[in-house]
Amino acid sequence: MSQATFDDDELFDEAATDMRADVEGSLEQAREALPEAGAVWETDADNTLGVLNGLKTALDVGDAEEALRDAKKWYTMGKRADAFEDADDLEAAITEVEELIADIEAAHEAVGDLTGTIPAIKNALEDADEDE
Repeated sequence: MSQATFDDDELFDEAATDMRADVEGSLEQAREALPEAGAVWETDADNTLGVLNGLKTALDVGDAEEALRDAKKWYTMGKRADAFEDADDLEAAITEVEELIADIEAAHEAVGDLTGTIPAIKNALEDADEDE
């Protein structure tokens, strides 16, 4: 094996290690950007609309989507280059974060729908009481 080939292999291994670290770092950033469990569960609102508005705010995924995109980008690059000896753990972690973000976004949308609906129902019930 020539010195140039050895250096190329060594550089490739180093690049593969860097790519794995980039994927893992981006996944960590994505997890850190997700809402805290307590913010989603606890409330100090005085009424239903306050609870819903607080929950909607708490269900913001922030920069998690962008960090996940970076993780997927580097994972895809490394996988196509066959740079990872074992990438199953990275793929599983990406899938886990991706599913969690999707669940949070679905809940955010549902809360948004309720935030628009609940005041209308309250007003309709008040109008119905006045009609009696």
